[in-house]
Amino acid sequence: MMADKQQQPVYPLAPANAYSRSDEEANSEQSKQLRRKKRMKCLAYIVAFAVFQTGIILLFVLTVMKIKTPKFRVRSVTFYTLDVTPSPPSFNIKMNAELGVKNTNFGHFKFDNSTVEFFYRGIKVGEAVVPKARAKARSTKKFNVMVDLTSTNIPSNSELRNDYSSGFLTLSSQSKLKGKVELMKVMKKKKSTDMNCTMEVVISTKELRNVKCK
Repeated sequence: MMADKQQQPVYPLAPANAYSRSDEEANSEQSKQLRRKKRMKCLAYIVAFAVFQTGIILLFVLTVMKIKTPKFRVRSVTFYTLDVTPSPPSFNIKMNAELGVKNTNFGHFKFDNSTVEFFYRGIKVGEAVVPKARAKARSTKKFNVMVDLTSTNIPSNSELRNDYSSGFLTLSSQSKLKGKVELMKVMKKKKSTDMNCTMEVVISTKELRNVKCK
């Protein structure tokens, strides 16, 4: 009996802190995973913010920083005198023309002195001086000019007599404004705008109609 007892194997006892070490390893692994997830979230936020900032910059460049050509137009006309002679056909017109420079840019458009020329069927019949000025950002600069139109240079074999019979005169106006668009008082770019308008003068009512500008 004593021999049997001596031959029984002896197993070592498990250390008392074995389970506590396993718990520590599990907690350590969980901490690593949490830190990894936090880093991934931070990275995702950084990427999202960078994409957002890039979109804002592109939008800013494509809208605010994009410089467009202003538009120069005849807006309306008030006639002071409209003297028409059917035979021989001639006219003498004095009018106040309201012009407009439409600036859709986010910066001012400063333009130099210029002239507006008026034509009857390609023949120059008058002009007006355009003083230098400034069209504010996102606005239309309106101003008036006095214009004298005369048929002195129109040949006798023109279509003027037929136009009198129809009741209206077809005129056109042309001009070119040269200037600069200034953005945020830092960026300046030269810009020029052309006027190319056609209009009809109703002889009987002394009114302007069908003003079309390209």
